[in-house]
Amino acid sequence: MSTFVLIPGADGRAWYWHRVVPELRARGHEAITVDLPAQDSAGLAEHADAVAEAIGGRAPGTDAGAGVVLVAQSLAGFIAPLVCERVPVDRLVLLNAMVPAPGESAAEWWAATGHAEARADLLTRMGRGADAGFDVRTDFFHDVPPEITEEALSADEAGPPAALFSRPWPLKRWPDVPTRFLQGRDDRFFPVGFQRRVVRERLGLGIEEIPGGHLVALSRPVELVRALLGQ
Repeated sequence: MSTFVLIPGADGRAWYWHRVVPELRARGHEAITVDLPAQDSAGLAEHADAVAEAIGGRAPGTDAGAGVVLVAQSLAGFIAPLVCERVPVDRLVLLNAMVPAPGESAAEWWAATGHAEARADLLTRMGRGADAGFDVRTDFFHDVPPEITEEALSADEAGPPAALFSRPWPLKRWPDVPTRFLQGRDDRFFPVGFQRRVVRERLGLGIEEIPGGHLVALSRPVELVRALLGQ
């Protein structure tokens, strides 16, 4: 049995994982979700603290359970490595994630990785035009069931705290934790080719392609859990 700690992306809501949790538990694993801090002053350290607190006594070597597997969606790629500095973690799984460089803020990541160019190329190949604006339904929810989409979009949109983007990533190197990178092959926000390059350059890893778009936990929970379990 493993304890999967599921960290949401910029939305910050534990709800993002609500279709994944029962799938993990049905297979005999534990799942912990966390609502991330919403205060505008909450930066990377405060978010990592919130995740570490949610893990609590479930870390390896305690009586509470087996090893911890962190799963970091999108923006949580900036947060999860900091959690590894706070509590013992067996494995780290990045999911459609941003991979930071030392000293780089999440606001700087976009230009530093060439995200705009990669997205423009994808938009052109899709026939939408390189300068097509972001559309949350088309870009994020295109493969999510309609009822799940409406539930997601009915929630208040506070947005991620400004400090989460403005403060530099404080680590000098990636933590010494076995790391995997899962990437939705139909992600329209972080195109798969773009992610393949960034992950290779920054982590020296290959990506593992899985079905689904950017919000794969909402669109393909069963396939995602199978990938998490190596099935």
